[in-house]
Amino acid sequence: MVKDYYEILGVSKNASAEEIKKAYKRLAKKHHPDVDKSPGANERFKEINEAYQVLSNPKKRAAYDQMGHAAFTQGFPGFGDFAGAQTRTGRWGPFTYTYTTTGAPFDFGEFTDPFDIFEEVFGFRGFRQPRRGRNLYYTITIDFMDAIRGLTQEIRLDGKKLKIKIPAGIRDGGQLKFAGEGEPGPQGAPPGDLYLTVRIQPHPTFTRVGDDIYVLKEISFIQAALGDTVEVETVEKPVKLKIPPGTQSGTLFRLKGKGVPHLRGRGRGDQYVRIRVKVPEKLSREQRRLLGEFRRLEGS
Repeated sequence: MVKDYYEILGVSKNASAEEIKKAYKRLAKKHHPDVDKSPGANERFKEINEAYQVLSNPKKRAAYDQMGHAAFTQGFPGFGDFAGAQTRTGRWGPFTYTYTTTGAPFDFGEFTDPFDIFEEVFGFRGFRQPRRGRNLYYTITIDFMDAIRGLTQEIRLDGKKLKIKIPAGIRDGGQLKFAGEGEPGPQGAPPGDLYLTVRIQPHPTFTRVGDDIYVLKEISFIQAALGDTVEVETVEKPVKLKIPPGTQSGTLFRLKGKGVPHLRGRGRGDQYVRIRVKVPEKLSREQRRLLGEFRRLEGS
């Protein structure tokens, strides 16, 4: 004989959602397999969970109130097969427990998981060990060059000192995980983890694209025309760059291996130097004369 779900939970048909939840928590704790060793306790436990699955869901409860168990019976006119049925398994202490929820082809809303209630009652739930402490998430802003070279420093979070190591080559938005540095777990459970998102301040000279560095180098039109050797800043130290005669403004030179260290793996990115030819805004009389002569010779 199929029992009435309200009778199983010991509540009236007018019971509120909160009353149903309280009744379920009380009965689940009382008839938990680790607590109730009497014959038939496991079946009783299954009935309690099945009743809560229906009565805690407003749409399932409305269908049950209107049609009783027939609302969840395969072949009932207008309802078809039970694609919504779900089987859940949990473990409490030495016991493994499986139960199947009823289902229906129309939308009954969100699946109400009784294991969530067990987490409140017993401090743990199926499929896992006692829940860990909460993970913590923070953001730290570091200097551009510290991101290139790497950084080890001590920070203070929520009153706790933590020594962190930021690897060379980390990118803006990169996240570091510090296992076990989150909030302590309840009832002696393991602590959560700490996740640190790294933001990088922009640099006035260098622009980073992946592991490559881009920099603008300004030269005179004489240097561009005749060629020269100029000094260029890199993220490590200045280097000499040879400018061939006739170099045009916008020319891009590559300095291999002068970029950012690869975060995972050996080597570094490259540095690209873009040339900008500067044209003087004012010329002396002699400069004008010489340029005029150059123009005359160029056209001859």
